[in-house]
Amino acid sequence: METGKEAVGHADFRQRTFDFALRIIRLVDALPDNKICRTLGNQLLRSGTSIGANARAARRGRSRAEFIAKMGIVEEEADETIYWLELLVAAEKIAPKKIEFLLKELNEILSITVASIKTARQPKRATA
Repeated sequence: METGKEAVGHADFRQRTFDFALRIIRLVDALPDNKICRTLGNQLLRSGTSIGANARAARRGRSRAEFIAKMGIVEEEADETIYWLELLVAAEKIAPKKIEFLLKELNEILSITVASIKTARQPKRATA
């Protein structure tokens, strides 16, 4: 059973991933209009918005295994999003300073995701 603290934590994580997706949308929308930025931007848009969608689906999972599987997708999409952001910087299509906050937030989301997966994989303890 979920405690009040866990419910607040889930709501906070849900809001953070939603806000992150909005920031990704705005970033992609602001990229230069050329073939490279459209291609990389589409990849970034897909992975960056998928994080929140899959986190939401994980929360609604019908089983622990389904939760773990969906959170595994969240982890993969977050890692992929880091890749596209780093590639845009390396290709000099976006200034590193412009994505500093995004990378910080993404690394925090990734840490929460990994911790959630580890916790979910632990065997259930018997309650008295």
